[in-house]
Amino acid sequence: MSPIPSRHALVIGAGLAGAAVCAALARRGWKITLVDAADGPAQGASALPVGMLSPHITRAPTPLSRLSERGVAATRAELERGVPQGQGWQICEVDNRGHDPGRWPAAMVRPRALVEAWLAEADSLGMLTTHWHTGVQQLLPTSAGWQAFNAVGDLVAGADAVVVTAAFGSHELLTRGSALMPADALPLRPVKGQMSLGAQSTTPLAERPQRDNGVYIPLYEDTGLPPEWPARMWAMGSTYERGVNTSDLTLTAHEHNATHLDALCPTAAKRLRDDLRQGMLQGWAQVRCASLDRLPLVGGLPDVDALYARMATAGNRRGQVPISDVPRQPGLYMLSALGSRGITLAAWCASRLAAMMDREKALEEDEELLRALDPARFAWKQARRQPSS
Repeated sequence: MSPIPSRHALVIGAGLAGAAVCAALARRGWKITLVDAADGPAQGASALPVGMLSPHITRAPTPLSRLSERGVAATRAELERGVPQGQGWQICEVDNRGHDPGRWPAAMVRPRALVEAWLAEADSLGMLTTHWHTGVQQLLPTSAGWQAFNAVGDLVAGADAVVVTAAFGSHELLTRGSALMPADALPLRPVKGQMSLGAQSTTPLAERPQRDNGVYIPLYEDTGLPPEWPARMWAMGSTYERGVNTSDLTLTAHEHNATHLDALCPTAAKRLRDDLRQGMLQGWAQVRCASLDRLPLVGGLPDVDALYARMATAGNRRGQVPISDVPRQPGLYMLSALGSRGITLAAWCASRLAAMMDREKALEEDEELLRALDPARFAWKQARRQPSS
C-alpha cells in the first residue's frame, strides 16, 4: 500500500455517522476538524433517548441483513470498548413478532453516549478539533483539497479530504449549495420518527422488549437520561413517516404508536393512551435520512460530468463499465442515509470508509456489499441507461 500524502479530514455533522468517522480516522492517525450547526454533538436523530441494537433477520440474505450482521458485531464491540453498561446501554433480548419471529440477543442503546465516547476517544488521541454553531453552506475544491464556507461566505475550514455526514442536510449541501451533484444522482429522503415514552415507576408490563411495527421497551435504566428524560423509562416507537421533514410532536404519531403497541402489549397500549389523556405522556421526534433503495451511502462521491464523458467514450459498451470505474471527486466522501439503523450501522460503515480513505483494499467478503453502498450507484445506473450518441 502506497503512503498517502495528506491526513487531515473535515467531517461535517456530529451525529452517530460523523462521530464514528472521527473515531475511525483518529485511530489511523488522521487529524480531524469536526463542524456542526448545533451547539454540541448528537442534537439531531442521534439524540434518541433509547434505540435497539439487534440483527435484521430475513429468510434469505439481503444486503441489509448482511450489513446488519456486521454492524451489530461492530457496534457491540464499540460499546464494550468505550461505554459502561448502565451509562449508555444495556444488554437484553428482544422478541420479534411478524415476519421474523423469534427471540434474539440485543442491546438497548442511548446513541448520544456512543457519540460522546467516540469524540472523547478522538480528542484523547490529540486528533480532534470541534466547531459548534458552524453550518456549512458550500464546499469548493482547491489545489490543496477542499474549503468549506458558511451561509454568508466566510471560510469555515479547509482540509485535504471532506466527509459529509449531515444526514438529510447532505443533499442540500452537495446539490444546491455546492453544485457538486445533480439532485437525482443523490436521492436522499427525509423520514420523521416519533417515539412515545414515559417514566417507569411501576413493574414493567413485559419481560423484555417486543418488536414488530416499532419497538416496545418496557424498561430502560440509564444514569445519563436525566434531566431531559426519566432515569427509568418505557418507550414505544418510533414512527416511520416518509417525506416528512419536521420534528414537531403530533397526537397522530402518538396514536400510531399506540395502535402498533396494541399488537405487542395491549396493557402497555392502554397505559400510553391513558398517559396521553392525562397529559403525562412524553415524546421525542426527529428527522432521519434514507436513500431511494434504503441502503446507506458509504464511500467516495462521483464526478458526474466525468462519468457521463466516460460513458460517452464507452459508446454501446457503456453497460459493461463497472461501478469501480466511475470517476470520483478527489478527497470527497460521504456516510449518510443510515435511516432508522444508525446505532447498528454507523461503526462498521465508518471503519470501512476510513479504510477506503487510507486506500486499503476491501476484504473480499465485503467487496460486493460495499458496491451496494457506493454513493455513485444512482448516477452510475442513470448514466448506463443513457442512449449512446
